[in-house]
Amino acid sequence: MRCIYFLLFSCLGLACSLVNHYDLVIYGGTSAGVTAAIQAQQMGKKVVLIEPGDHIGGMTSGGLGQTDSGDKAVIGGLAREFYQRLKNYYADAAVWIHDVPEDCDWYDAQEDAIWRFEPHVGEAILKEMLKNISVVYAEQLDLVKGVHVQHGRIHSITMESGRTFHGAMFIDATYEGDLMAKAGVSYMVGRESNAAYAETLNGVQIGNAVYHQFDVNVDPYIIAGDPASGLLPGVHGDQPGENGESDDRVQAYCFRMCLTTVEEKIPFEKPAEYDSLRYELLLRQFEAGETRVPLHHGMLPNRKTDTNNNHGFSTDNINMNYDYADADYATRQRIVDEHELYQKGLMWTLANHPRVPVHIRQEVSRWGLAKDEFIDNGGWPHQIYIREARRMVSDYVMTEHDCRRSRRCDDPIGLGSYNMDSHNCQRYVDADGYVRNEGDVQVSPGGAYLISYRSIVPKKGEIDNLFVPVCLSASHIAYGSIRMEPVFMILGQSAAAAAAIAIDLGAAVQDVPYDRLRGVLLRDKQVIDVPK
Repeated sequence: MRCIYFLLFSCLGLACSLVNHYDLVIYGGTSAGVTAAIQAQQMGKKVVLIEPGDHIGGMTSGGLGQTDSGDKAVIGGLAREFYQRLKNYYADAAVWIHDVPEDCDWYDAQEDAIWRFEPHVGEAILKEMLKNISVVYAEQLDLVKGVHVQHGRIHSITMESGRTFHGAMFIDATYEGDLMAKAGVSYMVGRESNAAYAETLNGVQIGNAVYHQFDVNVDPYIIAGDPASGLLPGVHGDQPGENGESDDRVQAYCFRMCLTTVEEKIPFEKPAEYDSLRYELLLRQFEAGETRVPLHHGMLPNRKTDTNNNHGFSTDNINMNYDYADADYATRQRIVDEHELYQKGLMWTLANHPRVPVHIRQEVSRWGLAKDEFIDNGGWPHQIYIREARRMVSDYVMTEHDCRRSRRCDDPIGLGSYNMDSHNCQRYVDADGYVRNEGDVQVSPGGAYLISYRSIVPKKGEIDNLFVPVCLSASHIAYGSIRMEPVFMILGQSAAAAAAIAIDLGAAVQDVPYDRLRGVLLRDKQVIDVPK
């Protein structure tokens, strides 16, 4: 009998350890998840932040150290506090090992914040801001039966490990929107037509295909001039579509590498699975007359970079991410692995291949991976840059009209200001038989604009205790402006403030009184009005 009781109590203890009750459950340790957790704790709520991987911060700690921000005056609240903490860190001369601030043309000693930083420093500061908050690492949502919904409310979520988290409110702060999707919330993947929301920059954009383009004629076939030989890797054989037409294509992903020229760098190595055909377009592009280095180095402290895509064939792995948003974990990992292989092979090719012009080989060979970044991953970023995946479709969809301020919402919770920015969505063969990229759009909104509270909550009648500050309700082109890390921080904080109010009032997220939310946001130094 004692054995039976012992087993019973042991099982009960295990069950207790696997089931956790919170006011607010945040899934996704992106920058939005971090600010949401901090805001919730500051408002007296019991909160847990669940990160599927081993690092918090998403792209903020994953290589995107050159902050894309537009008008920095509209970055307030916890987001600004993060960048101010960075400024305080870099105010210490001892941390400048390979640089001095005065030699960095981007450094402004008069500003209260700094907007360029090393990835490991960003993560360290986010962790410091999360001090005394419960953070759970390496727990992935069960995509089959992990979201438990009753009567329009999420009651709990269960991880693949079996660990379950109950909450009064939930925030999906992931780049993928898995919690949102598995809860049955409406969403979109791909590009809407211009006609859908009376926009001009959505859908297929062949007419605007100017940036990051092949500026020389490059043959797309395995045997040049022979269509019967098949297309080279990375080129699709379908029609590109008509201008303004909708499709299910997604803008390209890449890794934002942190490179350096210091002696302690990690040289670019040839991957074991290297496929020379994968880079034939690049090599033919050089042979056709391209002379530019296809990389953009945004300089960070200590002679490090945030290295991004540039020109026609670069780090963006075009056409190769269409299945990512709705895929299972194994498929996503396969896509991520393929992107890593592609980009590592690209860097070796640029530095070593004899068909690459000598001046480009010499320039690229100066660089290598920073040895003191991403040290648990061989210097390679732990986060792929998911520029876009799912986007919620709510009662208020942010569109080009919001970005251009021809429409202004009456319930703002933050501001955006960056370009309406989409990277290329496809690589195809044009009517003349040459390779073309399509989808890259870079259009300024002309200033800061308001982001609606309704864009981060589901449609009324779907789920009434969920916030979605990352995969929010926006058209493809509007999301291209909103999808900046400071904005995600702003929206995460505002979502948590609204969650705390909803808990206190026993209200659905769609029914949170905006005047009360506005008061909290202003108290906590959010910027929610367009500057005069």
